[in-house]
Amino acid sequence: MDESWECLFPLLHPAVAAGVKEFNFPKMTAVQAACVPNMLSHYDVVAEAVTGSGKTLAFLIPTLQMILRREYPIKKYEVYAMILSPSRELASQIHGVLQVLLKHCKKVSSLLLVGGGAVSEDVAKFESNGGHIIVGTPGRIEDIFNRCESGGTSLRLACRALEILILDEADKLFEVGFTETISTILAYLPKQRRTGLFSATQTSDKVKLIRAGLRNPCRIGVMQSSTATPSTLSNYYMLCEPDKKMSILVALLKEMKNKKVMVFFASCAAVDYFKAILTGLLPKMKFLSTHRKMKSRREKVFEQFKKLKSGVLICTDLMERGVDIPSVDWVIQFDPPSCAQSYVHRCGRTARCGLSGSTLLMLLPEEEGYVKFIQLNQNVELEEINKPKPLPDILLKMRKIQLKDRALMEKGAQAFVSFVKFYINHQCNVLFKLKNINLGLLAMGYGLIRMPKMPELKYHSAEDFSPYQIDFNDIPYKNKEREKSRQAKLKTCKETGKWPTKKIAKKKPERTTIPWSKKKEAKEKKQKNKSKKSGGYENQENEDLNEDYKMCMKYKKRKVSDEEIEKFFGCGSDGGKNA
Repeated sequence: MDESWECLFPLLHPAVAAGVKEFNFPKMTAVQAACVPNMLSHYDVVAEAVTGSGKTLAFLIPTLQMILRREYPIKKYEVYAMILSPSRELASQIHGVLQVLLKHCKKVSSLLLVGGGAVSEDVAKFESNGGHIIVGTPGRIEDIFNRCESGGTSLRLACRALEILILDEADKLFEVGFTETISTILAYLPKQRRTGLFSATQTSDKVKLIRAGLRNPCRIGVMQSSTATPSTLSNYYMLCEPDKKMSILVALLKEMKNKKVMVFFASCAAVDYFKAILTGLLPKMKFLSTHRKMKSRREKVFEQFKKLKSGVLICTDLMERGVDIPSVDWVIQFDPPSCAQSYVHRCGRTARCGLSGSTLLMLLPEEEGYVKFIQLNQNVELEEINKPKPLPDILLKMRKIQLKDRALMEKGAQAFVSFVKFYINHQCNVLFKLKNINLGLLAMGYGLIRMPKMPELKYHSAEDFSPYQIDFNDIPYKNKEREKSRQAKLKTCKETGKWPTKKIAKKKPERTTIPWSKKKEAKEKKQKNKSKKSGGYENQENEDLNEDYKMCMKYKKRKVSDEEIEKFFGCGSDGGKNA
């Protein structure tokens, strides 16, 4: 396959070619050489390629090329292409790459639609500047679609002539959390369009492809050495005892003090907790953290880490997909990934664009079978490496760090509980079984001061846990306002014996035994009352109506004469029953 840009027909528009030169790509990568000609030929594309292989340019270049080669100039409020991404970090990154290309395409505009700001501001930007290429997250775009009115410069109306839809990290967008949102967006878009699905781990579900609007897509698979990870990536794993796992991580980070490292944890609480702990244990190193709950701060942290030459980013799987961070040397997976595909995406944060990199999967001895599972499921070979020696004794230091701030102690307990829940709900529950884990030693590895109360401890032993001997009421909050409030409540508690905010359950009235005869009488009385309410003819109040009914039935059967019936109802001259 000819991978030179000059082989494309028609040739790249001069503005697009100038933009490509900005990225120093003398020739197309494998995924670009496969996707660009097919998209320019108006084929739907389903592309699967290893991380860092240039997928972003593979769909941006043909999109710009088709806009600039249009027979009629594109209008200001006409949306030609929409690019959906599962996270705002990835959407911002795609938009940043697009801006480099657009420096030479002055007539083409773009708009980034992600969360973190007011929806009204995004609507105002579109009304002011338009947007020929929309890049955004599904949630924000759905929100704007639902809010837009049918008139004026509505984004919904602007998308009526949409030609290209790109789903980046498509397999993630097809997961449960995005399903309804994606369906809503697709309902607003024209069915006659070109659609591209891009990811490192692609879906083969025909139903999902049809729902995305693909009928007979061109399937493109670009792999290196028949593996799902780049050939320049070294994959390692290490077996760690639960109470020594954090000590091993500290020893590794000391050895990597001049490297750029990403450490993945299973929950937001774990990210917050271990970031504080590691900052206290290794004060000379630079630690940053990010997860989905940080909202507006995420972008600032992301940009800050990109600029660092060395440092550690502690994160959740929010950062596993697509984000391009320059020169990441190591990816450490402290907690196992939620699925085999996540392992591949986590690894993809290093060894990008032909550069070398390493990844380490830290497993408990009981989880060693996961190595074979990764090999079979993702065709990735992992090499075992030995633990660093000697290991630092950090338990007391971790606990002393928590003694300075009660909020951190509570966050540690929350991190532990969230990990247990993550473990219980793991997709590979055949290998990850909570009953095989020593929860007491795991809590020691977390450096907990005391064991949190949780239902799981009823069925699993935690006898190996040694609590820190201290009066827990003496541990203060670092935040002065929270500590002042706690002290006031503590004082009230000492005086009354009750914690002010604790709800006191109402005492249930004592059950008294009722004799059987009384129950029968009550039942009969209930039935009688029910009969009265329903208007039965047995009621004293309806006696007259009952008599009238009986007389009518006798007359119908000719048991009484006309004179008798007239006399009964008062129709005759002699009057009736009430005369």
